Amino acid sequence: MDEVIQVTQWLSSITPRKKAKLFFFTTHADAPSPMVGSNDVDTHEETQLPLATTVALHNFKNIDEFLKKKVNTFSCYNVIENEITKTDYEYLRFYSACKYLDVVPPFLGLEKISAIQNKFEMTDEERDYRLLLDSADLALEKVCDSLKPAGVSQMWTALRKDRNLIRGVKTIDIIGFFVDPNPTGIKECLVFFIVRFLQKADKINRVNTSRLERLIAQCDESSSCEEGKTIDFIIDSLRFYPTELYPFGFCLIMCVIEGRDGAMQEIEKTMEISRHLGMITHTDKNPTKETIELVKKELMEPKCQFYSSFPCWFMSHGDSNSMVLADGETIEREWFLTSFPDISTFQLKPKVFFMVSCRGANKFSLKGDEFEGQSATCDYYDIGSALIRNRMLDITDSVRDISYVQPMMDTLVAYSTILDHLSGRANTHGSIYVDRACVLIGENISRGRSLTEILEHLSQDLHEILQETMDEDRIVYKQACHYDSFFRKTLKLPYTRHPKEDVHSAPQ
Repeated sequence: MDEVIQVTQWLSSITPRKKAKLFFFTTHADAPSPMVGSNDVDTHEETQLPLATTVALHNFKNIDEFLKKKVNTFSCYNVIENEITKTDYEYLRFYSACKYLDVVPPFLGLEKISAIQNKFEMTDEERDYRLLLDSADLALEKVCDSLKPAGVSQMWTALRKDRNLIRGVKTIDIIGFFVDPNPTGIKECLVFFIVRFLQKADKINRVNTSRLERLIAQCDESSSCEEGKTIDFIIDSLRFYPTELYPFGFCLIMCVIEGRDGAMQEIEKTMEISRHLGMITHTDKNPTKETIELVKKELMEPKCQFYSSFPCWFMSHGDSNSMVLADGETIEREWFLTSFPDISTFQLKPKVFFMVSCRGANKFSLKGDEFEGQSATCDYYDIGSALIRNRMLDITDSVRDISYVQPMMDTLVAYSTILDHLSGRANTHGSIYVDRACVLIGENISRGRSLTEILEHLSQDLHEILQETMDEDRIVYKQACHYDSFFRKTLKLPYTRHPKEDVHSAPQ
C-alpha cells in the first residue's frame, strides 16, 4: 500500500483527543542537552502555532500536517552508528507516545527504534517504552484530564489578563480572548498550548509550577472539575515530583563489604526494595574513588536523561566528615553529596541519598539493669512473608522502648538561608523568608497540609524570587532555604481558621 495512504488512514483512526496528546508529548519542552544538535530546538511557532490554529478554527489540519511531517522524517531517517542526534531522541519520544496512546503506526520502523536504543547503550530493562515517556508531561496530562472545558476556558481568561506576559505573542492573538473548548480535543489543545507557552516563557518547568497553579486556582470549582476532582486535588497533583509510570528511577547502590558484617544483606535488601518500587538498579560492591568517578561519568550518558529520579544508597564505615572506601582510602561526605546533584541528566529531578555510615563515636546510652541483653541486632529471623519482608529483622516488642528519647527527636529546624549565605530583607516588609512563610502557612490553614509540604513549597517559592543587596553594589541574587527534620510523625496545620477578631481576645 502506498505510504501516503497508510499515513492518511493512520491519522483518520486517531481521535482528536489523542491527536492533541500525541502532539503534546512529541513537542517535549526540554531539549536534550547531552545530544548532538540539541541546540536546534523547535521554535515557538513550530510548537505553538498548530495548537493555536486548532483552537481558533476547531480544525486539526495543522496538527495532522505536523504529525505527517514527523512520520515522513522518521520514515526517511537513516540511523547512523556513531553520534546520537536530536532525531534519535525525537524518534524514541514519538514511538513511546504512540505506544502509550495505543496509536503506533503499523508502518513505523521498529528496527530503527532498536538501532537507536543500541546507540544509547540501553539494557533490556531500559528498552521498556515507559522509560522514554516524560513524567512531567504525564503529570500535566492528568491535570488536563481533570478539568472540564469550562475550567480550561477560565484558565485562558486568567492568562489573557496578564498583559505583561502575553504582550507581542502572535499565537495568543490567533486564539483570541473568548474560546469554545467544548468540541472534542479542543480542550486538550488549549491546555497544552497554555502549558507549552508558560514553559517557553520560562515561567514553569518540571519543579516550578506555581504560575500554572495560580491559573488553576482562579477557576470556579463547580464548573471546572471533572466528577470526583476538585481544584485543590488538581493543584496538589502538581506539588509532587513527577515520577509517573515505570521505572520510578535509577537507583545506585554502593556498599563497602570489607570489614562490615552483614554488608551482603544490606545489598540484597536495598536491591529488593528498589525492584519492588520499580527502579532500575546499579550495584557497586566495594566502591573506590575511581569507581565513584566512573559511575558519575556513566550517569551523564544521554540515556540517563529519561529517568525521573535518582535514589542512592551509600553504605560504609565513616566518621563525622568522611566515609571509608574498600581500599582503605577516605572521601569527604560533603564531596560525595555535592558532586552527584550537579549531573545535568538529573537536573530538576528528585535525588535522594541514603548515607549509611557512622558519623562519630558518641552514643546516647541507656543505663539500667532492665536494658541488659535487650537488642534488636542480637538475633536474625527470616519472617518468610513475600516480597520485601523476606530476610528482614523481626523487631519484637521486647526490644522497643518509648520512654527514653533522643533530645533531637520530634524536632524540625528550618533555616532561612544556607550556610555562609545572605538572608534577604525588604525595606518595608523585613525578612523575605518570614513574609513568604506566613503567606503560605496562612493559605494552607484548613487544607490539611503538613508543615514539611509547606516548607518544600516555600523553598520553591523563595528560590524563584530575585533579590538585591542594599549596599552600593546592588548585587542581584537568589536565596535558598532548607530544613533538617527529625520528625517521627507528619505535622499538619489545624483545620480551623481563627477569625482575626478572636486571636487576641481575652478568655470569656
